[in-house]
Amino acid sequence: MGDAKRDGRDGRAQVGNAGTVPPEDPLLRRLREGFGRDQLVGNDHGFLKEIRKIPVVANSDASVLLCGETGTGKEVCARAIHALSVRSRAPFFAINCGAMPLELVENELFGHESQAYTGAATDRAGVLAMAQGGTLFLDEIDSLPAVSQVKLLRFLQEREYRPLGSTSVRKADVRVLAATNLGPEDLAGGTSLRRDLYYRLNVVSLRLPPLRERRGDIPLLAEHFLSCWRVRSPVRVEGISPSALERLLSHAWPGNIRELEHVIERAVVFASSSRIESDDLDLPFAPPGASDPYSGPFRNAKARVVHEFERGYIERLLVVHRGNISQAASQARKNRRAFFELIRKHSIDVSRYRETLA
Repeated sequence: MGDAKRDGRDGRAQVGNAGTVPPEDPLLRRLREGFGRDQLVGNDHGFLKEIRKIPVVANSDASVLLCGETGTGKEVCARAIHALSVRSRAPFFAINCGAMPLELVENELFGHESQAYTGAATDRAGVLAMAQGGTLFLDEIDSLPAVSQVKLLRFLQEREYRPLGSTSVRKADVRVLAATNLGPEDLAGGTSLRRDLYYRLNVVSLRLPPLRERRGDIPLLAEHFLSCWRVRSPVRVEGISPSALERLLSHAWPGNIRELEHVIERAVVFASSSRIESDDLDLPFAPPGASDPYSGPFRNAKARVVHEFERGYIERLLVVHRGNISQAASQARKNRRAFFELIRKHSIDVSRYRETLA
């Protein structure tokens, strides 16, 4: 049968006939148990390298800057840090700085006293006061207005702030986690984020890789989202066909993990059989400018595109052939030694793709 199922001996998940989903990393299992939410999924080396920082970071009170494209799971990691910290019993507040009108940013952060401005009839606490003892997550921190950045910097340094219209300074014990879609090199330039604020936030950094850099996790993530959303389908959807899996592996994923989840959710809703077929997948073209790999100088862009193509192509073949290097090399029409050298070049762990024999 090609449907997804659980092997009672070792809990491995089968996805269609395309291969075996690699066993879950023990660290992620422990994190999810402590986190209480089933949202950290993946076995990719680069992904796990960053995730392994979470328990250590959670035990400190340092500021954290999470970098990564939209949909890579920055808020999920921020919530995990909070949930595993001594602040877990206190509030967690998440604010998208890019979604707030400029004139309301400081009011939202610091609050105001009555008569601070026209229409302010009563005092209003800001999130710094409401998050006392807990954690404040500031997404799209680079969208924060320059004046607000100065005031946030002062809070980070002195743990004090002044509500709008107030003459007194307030204290707050709040840990600040921030996130951005920009890369560290862009932030350090000081164009959108003050350099002093960047260095103050970037005490600890986590870079969440885009999905195109962790294609080996696509079957695992797809199976995870299938298990989450299959209850919505009038037809019991149990698996993903090999052709559908190959199409998932071939997609560019400009929306990253969030896009993959939505694609699987839609496929489950419209599936007409017991498994998701290729035609059930609604994969739109990437919007112009989204995760553009061709930006920058020609030489750099070419090297980046070639690198991503090689790694993605190799991982796709290893997934389909369950880590069998000879079969993967044969499909690629390369000799086994040359294919193995490509695997070494990209530091790909072949064992993650192999089916563990009983």
